[in-house]
Amino acid sequence: MTDWLTDYGLFLAKALTLLAVVGLIIALVARVRGEPGERVRLRIEDLNERYLQRRRRLRLASTARGLRKGQLKAFRRADKDEKRQAKGQASVRPCVWVLDFHGDLRASNTPRLAEEISALLGVVKEGDEVVIRLESAGGLVHSYGLAAAQLDRLRGAGVNSTVCVDKVAASGGYLMACCADRLRVAPFAVLGSIGVVAQLPNIHRLLKRHDVDVEVLTAGRYKRTLTVFGENTEEGREKFIDDLENTHELFKRYVAERRADLDIDAVSTGEIWYGSDAVQRGLADSLGTSEAYLLERMNDARVLAVRLETRRGLSERLGLAIAKGAERGVERAIEVADASRWLRK
Repeated sequence: MTDWLTDYGLFLAKALTLLAVVGLIIALVARVRGEPGERVRLRIEDLNERYLQRRRRLRLASTARGLRKGQLKAFRRADKDEKRQAKGQASVRPCVWVLDFHGDLRASNTPRLAEEISALLGVVKEGDEVVIRLESAGGLVHSYGLAAAQLDRLRGAGVNSTVCVDKVAASGGYLMACCADRLRVAPFAVLGSIGVVAQLPNIHRLLKRHDVDVEVLTAGRYKRTLTVFGENTEEGREKFIDDLENTHELFKRYVAERRADLDIDAVSTGEIWYGSDAVQRGLADSLGTSEAYLLERMNDARVLAVRLETRRGLSERLGLAIAKGAERGVERAIEVADASRWLRK
């Protein structure tokens, strides 16, 4: 029995040692793969080619087995004819560059959007178009102000741009959307929410009941207007509301400058509108999904989806997944509470 336990202990020690070595190797490989210079790559997908291949596969699937060879030959002839016709014209055919922005409360995809726009500004030629598929229910003022400023760079450079909204572009999301030359929305996409909101709890009375004092010390009359723990004053509340009003006016002015025909006072009440109503009120220009618009553009242009992708190390991915899970849980609860007012019929 003693010998068996000894052998088992040695086997277990060897197994644990082997696992530790394998884990160390994986960690080293992950660290090497994550070295600077290999962390970010530019991915470009030709959507014309993607949809062409899908249509051909479907056509082959619907063709009788005995006729499929003939169909394949027809595809090859079509490719040769297209190359012959396109010879010498590739440089003049316009391109539609497609970017995606999915916004959270902090608009955390803004740095990636900024780099993608910087890359495109160096290659976009006359007749090209940049399409942004945008989805965001808004978030922090300064975060979405920066995100909107990135889209404004396209306008400043004279680049033709279109924002497509399939689901929602509200509050900060609409701040971004209004920067484009054209705004296209799906029939039930949510737009608007041109307003500013802030809320915070105050537990001063609870602390006072338990004989807990909180000292709030500031240098500057309005350094802290409202607090969570201290006693709030009427003067502080008035200043806080005044700051919200000033931010709202800035929001309204920003939108009005980019959509000159919009009755900004009529739509800046914080309300939201669905696609067709948004078009009628001047918040958007046309109805339709992003998919339908890109298919339409494929008839006369090359449609290229552009995305910067970040490679992360193994430990970084694991930590990020845990952090993102917790953060997404909190954000989802806030989004559900905020979106509940949209679910009207």
